[in-house]
Amino acid sequence: MTKEERELYHSDVKAKSDWNAGIRYAERKAAEKARLEGKLEGKLEEKLEIAINLKKVGMSAELIAETTGLSIEEVEQLSFV
Repeated sequence: MTKEERELYHSDVKAKSDWNAGIRYAERKAAEKARLEGKLEGKLEEKLEIAINLKKVGMSAELIAETTGLSIEEVEQLSFV
């Protein structure tokens, strides 16, 4: 193998390694983002459940909004069955 062929080979190997590292990084970031979104969704569901329970016992929409961090409009739109 000539010097030029060897350099080209090593360059190709490095390019493939860099590409694979980029893919692994993107996969880790996507998984991290999905976990975070799942946690946020779970927290929102918990807030909504608490708000519904407070609404059931007759607490005002303003106090529920202040307690849960939801907007008054969001609280007023909640219904329970």
